[in-house]
Amino acid sequence: MAKVVYMGVPFLTQPHKTTITSSKPFKLSHRTHSTNISILSSTNNGSANRSVKPQKLNSDISPHRAVSAVRLMRIELGGAFADLLNEKGKGSGENEMGYVQRTLGFRTRELNNQDLRLVTEIVGGTIRWRRYLDHLISSLCHDKDISSMEPLLLQILRIGFYEIVKLDMPPYAVVDENVQLAKAALRPGAGNMVNGVLRKLVVLKENETLPLPKVEGDDRSQARALATLYSHPVWIVRRWTKYLGQEEAIKLMIWNNIEPSYSLRANRAKGFSRDDLVTELNALKVPHKLSLHLDDFVRIKTGLQIIIHAGLFKEGLCSVQDESAGLIVSIVDPQPGETIVDCCAAPGGKTLYMAAHLSGQGMVYAVDVNSGRLRILKETAKLHQVDGVVTTVHADLRTLTDGEPLKSNKVLLDAPCSGLGVLSKRADLRWNRKLEDMEQLKKLQDELLDAASTLVKPGGVLVYSTCSIDPEENDDRVAAFLERHADFHIDPVDRYVPPDFVTPKGFYSSNPVKHSLDGSFAARLVRTL
Repeated sequence: MAKVVYMGVPFLTQPHKTTITSSKPFKLSHRTHSTNISILSSTNNGSANRSVKPQKLNSDISPHRAVSAVRLMRIELGGAFADLLNEKGKGSGENEMGYVQRTLGFRTRELNNQDLRLVTEIVGGTIRWRRYLDHLISSLCHDKDISSMEPLLLQILRIGFYEIVKLDMPPYAVVDENVQLAKAALRPGAGNMVNGVLRKLVVLKENETLPLPKVEGDDRSQARALATLYSHPVWIVRRWTKYLGQEEAIKLMIWNNIEPSYSLRANRAKGFSRDDLVTELNALKVPHKLSLHLDDFVRIKTGLQIIIHAGLFKEGLCSVQDESAGLIVSIVDPQPGETIVDCCAAPGGKTLYMAAHLSGQGMVYAVDVNSGRLRILKETAKLHQVDGVVTTVHADLRTLTDGEPLKSNKVLLDAPCSGLGVLSKRADLRWNRKLEDMEQLKKLQDELLDAASTLVKPGGVLVYSTCSIDPEENDDRVAAFLERHADFHIDPVDRYVPPDFVTPKGFYSSNPVKHSLDGSFAARLVRTL
């Protein structure tokens, strides 16, 4: 779960456990701004005596394209997370335009609601389809190697290709506006290049002759073709084909490329039930469906901005949390009066949901190595009125257990993982993960499992979970743990989740395609008395 700030208010959403790195603004060379005019920036305090820095306004440039290009630059070069940027909304408009000013050298008009929707669609879609788009771009450029292309020029081309191929926008309007952006942000020659390449694309699309690879040849050749057609890294395609078969791998890639839906969890700790949430959603005219699996959850496909502006997150009445995470909490089965240790807790989605189950009696010890994310957790626990049953512990779990560790009857280890189950929501993650990461993650998961096991009292429960669908991070890690720890055994999860989520070994597993949820895994292990 990650913290997103909407209009200055912390709000929780549920990607996976990684460290958030904020991007720094950067500047580009070779810019010309012949159409820019100078305006004065406004100040927060409205003082007429304060000197202000002149800023350039280019009202001819489409604001959603300028913002999309800068966001894509921040994600690819600055390490920002796509889900955080896409979900910030109008409250960050001034800061957003500040990034545009510093990166492109000019401002556009402010984003309206339609612009915001387009930015979200274009940024998310362009990231998802990056490999596919880059294949088309390199096929139509004189220089087939686009790796040396200016970063901003490449982002403008990606935006134009995505709008034409995937959004079916009026093609010549797309060509004209992206040409204007390239000229204003870079130079006239860059605009001419964008014009030529996009016009080639329009002709090929109209004739249905896009230069796409065929799935043929040996396994490697087929994997490369599929990786391009469905825009995933080759190593992921080969891995999923190995474990799932080609047909299921294709279904999973198609799922990852669809605009995701979200689940909302009503905050029972504030006396706000799902019925109350449904009443609010009906009043706001936000389409929704009740969760089939959890009493506190509803699903939405659209209307998130409406909910934000209505203040439901600001008041701590609900949060965004995938049902797959809620089902893992069901496997922990927190009860009033219990003491639970959440070993890799921050930023705290499962921590808060477990705390809500305690009805003010008991304690969840939230352990994490990241002090900043623990601080967010602590703030949100107060907002959700569960701070009385949440204690944060800043520590590396592997060294925390060196002394006399805290012993508990229930321990949750929601381990850092590849996040291969949440690629529909974390579109950028597919490009940031590498095959060699898997070995490092498996080693870390083993170390954390060993450390977490020392916190479990005899007869107590250890729940190991991930947001991955990879068996090497899931079943294999549990099997290796049980070989090292004969005093633990599997407790089947069929008493806690619907049978459709129970594997033959008694583990929990959610499949994105089958269940329309994030992919996740959990094993419930009991320590011998």
